[in-house]
Amino acid sequence: MAFKWLGLAAAGMMAIGQTSPAAAYLFWYQPKFKGDIVKGDEPGLGLAMPKATAAELQAHMLWNLRAGLNVAALQCQFSPMLQVVNNYNDLLRKNTDELLAAQKTLGGYFKRIKGKSWQKDFDSYTTKTYNGFSTMHAQLGFCETASQIGSEARKTHRNKLTPVALARMREFRNSLVPTGDMLHVRRWISFSVPVPSMDKACWNKKGQFKSECAVGRY
Repeated sequence: MAFKWLGLAAAGMMAIGQTSPAAAYLFWYQPKFKGDIVKGDEPGLGLAMPKATAAELQAHMLWNLRAGLNVAALQCQFSPMLQVVNNYNDLLRKNTDELLAAQKTLGGYFKRIKGKSWQKDFDSYTTKTYNGFSTMHAQLGFCETASQIGSEARKTHRNKLTPVALARMREFRNSLVPTGDMLHVRRWISFSVPVPSMDKACWNKKGQFKSECAVGRY
């Protein structure tokens, strides 16, 4: 099967300067997204993988890491300081063998669990994994976290990404929840205003509105 997902967003991306991202660049106060190292079968880490082996769960986490950084490369270009495009492109260049191995492992899982429909189910899994990292209200936290994880991945030796995925996936998922500077208090104020009726009886022959027809609306 062609490795069709790795190239998403890599081709045609604009070059971004090499300035290193600052800590808490998008926030006055850095949100606390940190989490424990995971195995891959914990709740809230993506799609469930029933009956998956330890190796399959690790491939699952690596696939999620790649998907999350790919989404960041698409959604977080509003700030060149975050280096999300360069981070993702570097990930693809350095770690092709490890990513191909993860794809093969996941393909084996879906063949074992789904049988003849494995390719369709694997495609659906990949699409849903991408969608699982898309966010609007928590975009700042997600983008900054993706930048930091991508920066760590760039410093990691070639084809050594899986430990990074296991160590930081909980943090990556936590960043999808609005917190800190992303939260805004909404205040509602209600008041009565006169709203004219469109009934013909409320207008005189000169086309003037009769004040007695005005009613209060909230």
